[in-house]
Amino acid sequence: MIRNCMLGLSIAIAFAIAANAQEYRIEKVEAAAPADEISPEIAALLQPSGFKVVKGESRTVCEIWLAKEWPIAPEAKTTQEVLYPLTSGQMIGVARYPRKAADFRDQEIPAGVYTLRYGHQPVDGAHVGTSPTRDFLLLLPAAQDRDPKVLEYKPLTTASKATSGTAHPAILCLHKAAASGEPLAVLENAEHEWTIARFTGTTSQAGQKKELPLELVVVGVAAE
Repeated sequence: MIRNCMLGLSIAIAFAIAANAQEYRIEKVEAAAPADEISPEIAALLQPSGFKVVKGESRTVCEIWLAKEWPIAPEAKTTQEVLYPLTSGQMIGVARYPRKAADFRDQEIPAGVYTLRYGHQPVDGAHVGTSPTRDFLLLLPAAQDRDPKVLEYKPLTTASKATSGTAHPAILCLHKAAASGEPLAVLENAEHEWTIARFTGTTSQAGQKKELPLELVVVGVAAE
């Protein structure tokens, strides 16, 4: 009797894990980013197609269009805390949220179109323990962020606060990307209840182009 109960419980847990992994999926978006919502200068930098994260049968969480290239500075370095060789404030792409969502701090992201810019979490006592790394994407209202040039820290975070409507910028956490894997996939971190979108962009450095995978927490919040 006990053995049968334990077997039934194991099967139930297995089905629950499988159902959770299948709850979200990633699909290609053949259409270009909404030109009427972004500046022509930013639109010109984007790939002609994107991808979207879908929950269940048809509920779109967000759509993302990446820049055609991510320039990498000659002096760019990565560390155990800074995983990606990107420049803080640089344009990564554009996101559209068809309905309100939540960022990594559990702040509301209103429905709308946003630019995605790379940034580093500050090294101070207010942010200890919120993330294992300092890599984030900040969401800035596309109606206000019209120039694709790299933004300094203060204007970057100030503009992103217009998205959250709080004293903190709206952020999505970048997870450490596996060296190998599908170029476009949804991953699950059961421990933290994170849904992670894995995607690949193209970097350019000293005339050389290289693919760079990123893993972005699109659903889930920081551990308290």
